[in-house]
Amino acid sequence: MNRNLGATSLRRKRRSNNPMQSYDSLPEPLRHWLSQAALPWSPTSAKRLWQKACAKGLSTQEALHELSSAEARMLARDRHSPSQVYLPGSDGDLSRFQSGA
Repeated sequence: MNRNLGATSLRRKRRSNNPMQSYDSLPEPLRHWLSQAALPWSPTSAKRLWQKACAKGLSTQEALHELSSAEARMLARDRHSPSQVYLPGSDGDLSRFQSGA
């Protein structure tokens, strides 16, 4: 059974922590990005990429762009995904992911 994942060739993983508690602890711009993401990201994976981007000194917009780029790479690897996928923020306008937007 695929549940809400749909048809994908990407590997699935079981998580042992509470995903809702992990999600609630994420920064607001990251939570908003996840709510618009094309793939079912785990809060742990998203947080790991977010922290790497922040450690590089990237702004919030640049960190969100890094996440969108990572998602685009994953979609390119998935043989079941459409060839042209709209990713939120891929047009360079990430203002809607800012706090208070």
